[in-house]
Amino acid sequence: MKGTFPVYSDLCPGFRGEDPAAGRMSLAAYCVMCCRRLGTSTPPPKNNTYWKDIRNIIKFTGSLILGGSLFLTYEIRALKKSLTLDTQVVEKEKMKSYIYVHTVSLDKRENHGITYQARKELHKAVRKVLAISARILQGPFADTFATFDVEDHECAVWLLLKKSQSDDRAARLQAVREMVAAHPWHDYQFRTIAQACDLRTLTGLARSKESDPRFFLPPPPLPPLKEDSSIEEELRHLLASLPQTELDECIQYFTSLALSESSQSLAAQKGGLWSFGGNGLPYAESFGEVPSATVEMFFLEALVKHSEIPTHCDKIEANGGLQLLQRLYQLYKDSPKVQRGIMRVVGNMALNEHLHSTIVRSGWVSILAAAVKSPDIMEASHAARALANLDRETVAEKYQDGVYVLHPQHRTSQPIKADVLFIHGLMGAAFKTWRQQDSDQVLTEKVSEDETRYTTCWPKTWLASDCPALRIISVEYDTSLSEWRARCPSERKSIAFRSNELLRKLRAAGVGDRPVIWVSHSMGGLLVKKMLLEASQRPEMSSVINNTRGILFYSVPHHGSHLAEYSVSVRYLLFPSLEVKELSKDSPALKTLQDDFVKFAKDRNLQVLSFVETLPTSIGSMIRLHVVPVESADLGIGDLIPVDVNHLNICKPKKKDAFLYQRTLQFIRETLAKDLEN
Repeated sequence: MKGTFPVYSDLCPGFRGEDPAAGRMSLAAYCVMCCRRLGTSTPPPKNNTYWKDIRNIIKFTGSLILGGSLFLTYEIRALKKSLTLDTQVVEKEKMKSYIYVHTVSLDKRENHGITYQARKELHKAVRKVLAISARILQGPFADTFATFDVEDHECAVWLLLKKSQSDDRAARLQAVREMVAAHPWHDYQFRTIAQACDLRTLTGLARSKESDPRFFLPPPPLPPLKEDSSIEEELRHLLASLPQTELDECIQYFTSLALSESSQSLAAQKGGLWSFGGNGLPYAESFGEVPSATVEMFFLEALVKHSEIPTHCDKIEANGGLQLLQRLYQLYKDSPKVQRGIMRVVGNMALNEHLHSTIVRSGWVSILAAAVKSPDIMEASHAARALANLDRETVAEKYQDGVYVLHPQHRTSQPIKADVLFIHGLMGAAFKTWRQQDSDQVLTEKVSEDETRYTTCWPKTWLASDCPALRIISVEYDTSLSEWRARCPSERKSIAFRSNELLRKLRAAGVGDRPVIWVSHSMGGLLVKKMLLEASQRPEMSSVINNTRGILFYSVPHHGSHLAEYSVSVRYLLFPSLEVKELSKDSPALKTLQDDFVKFAKDRNLQVLSFVETLPTSIGSMIRLHVVPVESADLGIGDLIPVDVNHLNICKPKKKDAFLYQRTLQFIRETLAKDLEN
């Protein structure tokens, strides 16, 4: 008999002599139990199933541990890769010239509340986990994460900076949008982005409508002026340093005018006596202005012309022009006209991509970012043009001098499906021509820029709101009634010359890449007709013709104007300009233009709508003239609608629900219906 039985003395205390009677009874019971066990016992079977289960459990557990380890390793390494920063950015952060002091809020609940403390401890725990994981993988994170405590949203700031420098354009754009989105960041965190972000990101932030101004550092300190020198003398030296030979006649005219008038001004100032001298007339026309501001406007006009030449832009930059213009901008902060002239120069320089980094470093993006949010439409539009020329990330077009985007002026997710172009007429401008009709309220009260009350540019406020899928462009060019006020050689003011110049600028702005509607007032309509006829003869401009859907004319003198006849008869008073002379009813060029365009429009089946004034217009205090009669405004195709207004107000609706605007809006929507639906 094989087997092992427990020691009896251990099971039965009486057996050890503690109680003899109990011991004997226990011994008998024990013998009975042993006999029963021996009678029923069988040899134990071999238990192979038990070891198989053990092996299966070991295999499953091992696989689970191995797979989990691999997955955890992959995730930690991926996290490390996403958190790896460009060392150049870190070095830039180390070299920053600002010290950001983390101020303590006066609100005790903010700093000592349960939520604040829990969030702070959570961020510290995350940092420790990242550091431990990095040591395990023998690849520590960047020193930035290992040397300071991570505060609220600290990781988000650096992750967005890293994302904004991604090779993926979509990721870069998304990073800018995330930066602009509302964040409960501290001031120093905005400043961190302002200092560490690259040119593309900073420009994107400036062109984002809801960007926080704390993203932009103040411009760097300007170098001091030379001893015994004034800003006028510095402007003179800058202009004189630019090439003076082989120049366009217009550039020569403005350059010589600025230098000659500056000489008179400086001589008068040093002599203690102001003398008009020189040309004289420009001062007389602006007698109420400070003479120095007038002289500096001459310099700006000359610099605008020079900055249209790329090589001259390089000279302006090399000779400290960007800093000098910034000094002038600050000096004349209360002179919108001077500031707009300065932004025209900067906008022209921004057409040259190799100058972008210099423009950004000089602090101009910060200035433009503030100006583009101005309630003044002209200031905002000049800044928007310069920023668009700097933004090569989202803007493929280039906006040359005189071409202004009224909508959209910021980066937008709204797809643009068509273009509407506004071309002003004689003595007009890109903004004032398209303002709401003046009223007694506007003349007597200071009315804010509010589209529900009054707008200084209805295409930007009303039309952009009603048709957000449109890109709205307004064009500006110089015109005059009299040669007295002419500011360029007359041959450059012909309809033929201007149409070629405007067509070139508009094509550079991408006009022709989408469906187009042209809106024109007075002589601007003649320019539109000439541009389309010229484009139809040039294969490289075929897209402009193919995408033109319709034209809207506001009192366009297709058959000439009484203004030309009146000016010629009293030329001793007006000395009519070339623009006025070309509007004569017996002009052969005007008749040829009309005949050729009517045939062109019919062949292309263009949609046409015309408005015409029925009231005379006051020119000065003595002359009242019906500038464009009904018969002259009749193109011969499309609808012609007379309106009881004068020539100046034919393109200025009284209010948003006025017939003039509503009929214009209806024409644009109907003509572009298919394009806007797609």
